Amino acid sequence: MSEELLKIEDLSVSADEKSILRGVDLAVGRGETHVILGPNGAGKSTLGNAIMGSPAYTVTGGRITFLGGDLLEKAVNERARDGIFMSFQNPLEVPGLSLTNFIRSAVEMRTGQKVRFFPFRKELLRAMELLDMDPSYADRDLNVGFSGGEKKKAEILQLLMLKPSLAILDETDSGLDVDAVRTVSRGVREFQKDRESALIIITHNAGILSSLHVDRVHILVDGRIVAEGDGSLVDEISRNGFAAYENKA
Repeated sequence: MSEELLKIEDLSVSADEKSILRGVDLAVGRGETHVILGPNGAGKSTLGNAIMGSPAYTVTGGRITFLGGDLLEKAVNERARDGIFMSFQNPLEVPGLSLTNFIRSAVEMRTGQKVRFFPFRKELLRAMELLDMDPSYADRDLNVGFSGGEKKKAEILQLLMLKPSLAILDETDSGLDVDAVRTVSRGVREFQKDRESALIIITHNAGILSSLHVDRVHILVDGRIVAEGDGSLVDEISRNGFAAYENKA
């Protein structure tokens, strides 16, 4: 049994006074990859945002602990500094801030130490090569003019450089073609090599999971986890969809 990293107990979350999550329980250990599967509107992204601390969502009940401490007491920037990373379905464009400077600043905030430029640049370019990213993107403004695929690659690049304790990937494969999914999966596999870190993949499409090791799968429907299992549950959902689970919420 791996050391517990994240524990969610009886979590309920609302947004705009609408209840979205209802009594969710989840435990994630170091080195584990968990998948949250469910139809659109099930509350999958809400779960990720609640862990990250988005102010758009209100925790109305339950508890989240991370590394043994109460996560709900912490602001978003504190959670990021403690080692939680979340990718987004629609990454923001930031004119005037290069991809290199953004990631370098994020690493310095994460570690609390100054980052020497040339070793950092060398590691960054090596990670970009793994992701089939044109090295010129390192000096371009963050996500400005990037294609959907390049934005997703840039987020996986951040993941590899930040080395978080817990990464949450929210619909990372959304809108990607087959080749881009394959490349993003390669980056995720590289992150999985760190057995001290954990990964939560949120998706309604099992395509990105085909080449990844998955420890645990959770089916979320109408704000509740209605089924759990090992990686074989991904294959079942790929074949049959969510119809068998939609009346269990």
